[in-house]
Amino acid sequence: MNGAKVPQQKVDAILEATRLSASSTGLQPYKIILVEDEAVKKQLQPVALNQPQITEASHLLIFAAYENITAAHVDEYMELQSKVKNVTLESLDGFKSMLNNNIVARTPDANFNWAARQAYIALGTAIIAAAEEKVDATPMEGFDAPGFDEILGLKALGLKSVALLVLGYRDEANDYLLNAPKVRKDMEDLVMNFPAA
Repeated sequence: MNGAKVPQQKVDAILEATRLSASSTGLQPYKIILVEDEAVKKQLQPVALNQPQITEASHLLIFAAYENITAAHVDEYMELQSKVKNVTLESLDGFKSMLNNNIVARTPDANFNWAARQAYIALGTAIIAAAEEKVDATPMEGFDAPGFDEILGLKALGLKSVALLVLGYRDEANDYLLNAPKVRKDMEDLVMNFPAA
């Protein structure tokens, strides 16, 4: 990335699209940590395999999933449902019961794995939104999640980082992949018709 700043209106549009992303039951069991501060990015770079994108990017988004989904999360969500839809909390009792019985009742590990997959759905939405805004976006898993969590104080918030997304503009003068063909499987090697013809 060339270090150029992404205009705030584009960042806001990407974040708004991500906020509106699909999420199972609508619970959104994750947070998105936005980092612009150069000193923080420099502190994070060593625990991201020293990848240059961390400090070259205009903005760094960290997708962090809840370690566990609790009854408190469900209660907070019911309050939001009630407010946004202008309905009584009592009218949401069935939905609340379903969430408590099918999500809260699971093990913390099962809930974290589910929450991480939900965060990835939001990550995908952010990538598409960045493309719409003509902003380059690089999703990244090459980082030490516990290291990020420690630097950012995520454990105290009940969160674990699961994926990164850097936003910025490619360095066209030095990007050796800029004009290289994209290597992907052919459609027939990737998509399987079922039942097979």
